[in-house]
Amino acid sequence: MRRALETTSTAEGAADTVALDLEGRRRRRHVVRTRGGEEVLIDLAEAPSLKAGQGLRLEDGTVLRIEALPEPVVEIRARDLVKIAWHLGNRHLPTEIRADSLRIRPDHVIEAMLKGLGADLRRLEAAFEPESGAYGQHQHHHHDLRQHPGHGQHPGHG
Repeated sequence: MRRALETTSTAEGAADTVALDLEGRRRRRHVVRTRGGEEVLIDLAEAPSLKAGQGLRLEDGTVLRIEALPEPVVEIRARDLVKIAWHLGNRHLPTEIRADSLRIRPDHVIEAMLKGLGADLRRLEAAFEPESGAYGQHQHHHHDLRQHPGHGQHPGHG
C-alpha cells in the first residue's frame, strides 16, 4: 500500500482523487480509497486541515487531489449575519463563512437558538469547509490562564 506523507497547496497534475468528509480531511493517519479504487495510507506528521483542491503527495511523488464529500449541513441566512456569527463563535462551533450565509453541522439546540435570533435555516447536503481558526490549521483549543489573566474567571470564582 502506498503512503501519502505530505500535503500540497494545489493538486496540479494529480493522478487520482480522494473524496473525504471533514473528519477525513483532518485526520493524520487513516486508510482511504481513491476514486480509481486504490487503497492509500494517509500518514502525515501532523493533523492536516485539507481543503478541496489541495493535494496529498505520495512517497513516490504521485499527487492525489482532495475532494470534499457532501455531508449534512445547515445553511443560515439572516439580516444580521454578523450577530449570528458571533453567537456561533462564542460556542466554538465549526462554521463555514460564505458571501451571504453561514453553514454549520445540524444541531437541534443551536438551530432553535438561531431561529430565536431571527435566522432562516435550510438543511442540505454540501461540502463543509469551516474556518480553520485564528491559531492556524489545528483545531486544538488550549488556554493557559497564566498567560491570560482574568480569562475564564467569573465573579466570585477567582
